[in-house]
Formats: sequence, C-alpha cells, structure tokens
Amino acid sequence: MMNPKYQPLFEPYTLNNGVEIKNRLTVAPLTIYDSGKDGEMTETGRRFWQNRFEGFGLYIMPFTNVHPSGIGFESPNAFDERHLPTLREYAEMAHSQGAKAVVQIAHSGLRADPAMTQGAELVAATGDYYGCFRTMSEQEVWDMVTNYAYAAELVLRAGFDGVEIHGANGWQIQQFFSASTNLRNDYWGGTLEKRMRFPLAIIDGIDEMRQKHNRPDFIIGYRFSPEEPGEDGITMKETLALVDALLEKPLQYLHISLWDFYKKVRRGADTHLTRMQVVHDRIAGRLPFFGSGNLYTADDMLKAYQTGWVESVSIGKSIMLNPNLVELIETGRESEIESAFDWDKADYYRYTPAMLDGTRAGTDFFPPSKQNGVRYKTNHF
Repeated sequence: MMNPKYQPLFEPYTLNNGVEIKNRLTVAPLTIYDSGKDGEMTETGRRFWQNRFEGFGLYIMPFTNVHPSGIGFESPNAFDERHLPTLREYAEMAHSQGAKAVVQIAHSGLRADPAMTQGAELVAATGDYYGCFRTMSEQEVWDMVTNYAYAAELVLRAGFDGVEIHGANGWQIQQFFSASTNLRNDYWGGTLEKRMRFPLAIIDGIDEMRQKHNRPDFIIGYRFSPEEPGEDGITMKETLALVDALLEKPLQYLHISLWDFYKKVRRGADTHLTRMQVVHDRIAGRLPFFGSGNLYTADDMLKAYQTGWVESVSIGKSIMLNPNLVELIETGRESEIESAFDWDKADYYRYTPAMLDGTRAGTDFFPPSKQNGVRYKTNHF
C-alpha cells in the first residue's frame, strides 16, 4: 500500500486545452542513443522501453529529428511519411502503459553528424570558419519552421497527444536564441527580439497545423535551458524575456532542462535564488511548469513538487535505474528505489549498448555506477 505522504504526486491536473494528465510524474526525454538506420525502433530499444513508464501521467518521447540535416546521433525521425509506422509504435507503446504521450521534435543544427544526415549538408544559424556547417539563408530558416510543423503533423497522424518543441541543451532552436551562436543581422538575428523569432514562428506553425486538423486537444509544450556559460551565452534575463513571449503563445506547458533541480542562477537575476523558482515566479501560474534534475528517490520527487515551483516533476535517471519506478512508490516499496547502477546486475536495467558505454565511461549523462561513480561532469547548461 502506498505511503499516503506521496499522494500529492498522484493528483491529476488539466491543461488549458482541456486535456487531463492523471498525475504529477512525467517521463523526461530519455536519450538512449539507439535507433535503426532510418530512426526505427530496435529490439534493444523496445526492451528498454518495455513497461518503463507504467503509472506515469505523461511520456515525452526523446529527440526526434525534423529534417535529415538535423540528425546528430541515433534517434527517431519525423520528416517523411515512411516514419509513421515507427512513430505509431512509440505512441501505442506509451498509451498501452497508460500515459499521455508527446514527441520532442528537434534538430541538432551545428552539432549534426555529417555521417548521419542522409546526404543533407550541415546548416546552422551562423556558419563556421572551417566550412563544417554553413549559414542558413533567410528562406531556409522559414523552410525549417515548416519542417517542424510537418514533423508535428506526422506526430499527430501517428496518434500522439502532442509535441514538445526542443529549445534546450544547445540544439538548433537554442542556437538561434543564443547570441553566442546566432551572429546574424537579418530577420532572424541581431537583437534579442529577433533571436526569439525562430522558436516563436515554430510554435505558430504547429498551432496552424493543429487548427487545420481541428485538434485543440493536441498538446504543444516548449523546453528550454535557462542559461549558458561564456560572455555571449544566454543569461537568465534573456530567458525571462523568452518566457514572457512564450506565455503569449498558445502553449500547454513549459519545461525547463536542468542537471540539478536546485541549481542557483548564474547571472541576469538574483543569484541567491534557484533557476527553478525565478522562472516559476515569472510564469506566475499562467502555464504548467515542468522541472527535472537529479530526482532519484520518491522523497526527492515529493520534495521537488512541494517547493511549489512545478506542476509536474520530470524524471530521467531514476527511470533508467528503476524500470518499475511508479509501481515501487504505489506499493509502499519506495525504499527499493535505486540511485546508482550496479554492474553486478547490469541486465536488470535493460540498458542499450550506448548507455552501457556511457555508464562505463562515467559520464553524468547517465546515473553513476556503484563501482565507478561519475568521472565526467557536465557544466555547460
């Protein structure tokens, strides 16, 4: 029987388009670096996802490419009709586990891998001196907006409940928003206001598609990283300006990407406060806000939720380690929740080969292992 103190995590909430999410637990976009040549689900991928998000209110399918030029690692695709069967498989898998499901649509931009882009050349907000990737023309940026909307249309046709626009972690949309990677002086860059145009145009394009299909219940969420290092990196002040603009758009939720839920502001706002609280205060209850960051145990999740800063906690690493996470909480076995990978029972976690390699290397992208701990820390975002 569940300890009643965890009951707040299981309260439903309703989005502004009338869709009800059954609880406060969201599956964060878990990148497992495992897809077939054209983004198909593999047997190892199926094995990993099997029953993994049973009991969750919302499943966010990770990084899904909106154009071949945006492929940066093994990941699903949504830029052609041929991708519908794979998308349908993911949607059916999520719904069979009882979760609402949205797809995180994304593009790697300057971080795409030329060996994986199916012959497409690498393009970015601003090209580099070495010719590895080139600056997109003004029209090409508009065309890319259309690609995001088309990806969302495929997602809708595949039976998903919505999309999450991936404006975080240094990928294409963040590259347009950041003065460190967008050096343009045209419609798409030069001032903060112009650097915001790309993400805002993408939201508009997806909303138009949703209206065309008469599907107001189709969810549109937006994920962002609040700050970057470096002199020209995104500041909290700029992020708050973006949040203001996002709140004017027909979105259903905002999702902040953090390695640590309690990380303090770096610059551009009160550095004594957490990034989470500062953004929450700016949103002021106008949209549901999701937050993540090293929340392993049931108590971690409850404490994060009870800060009052988020409407839902998005869980990543704990799901990697606990394939039956919600069941453990619901049956009073929360003490069995693991917070480190044990190589002596590696099969239990059903990791993909790439995840095992990352764990062996000790990168903090994956949970630490009991044997090796964490050797490489990510400080970029």
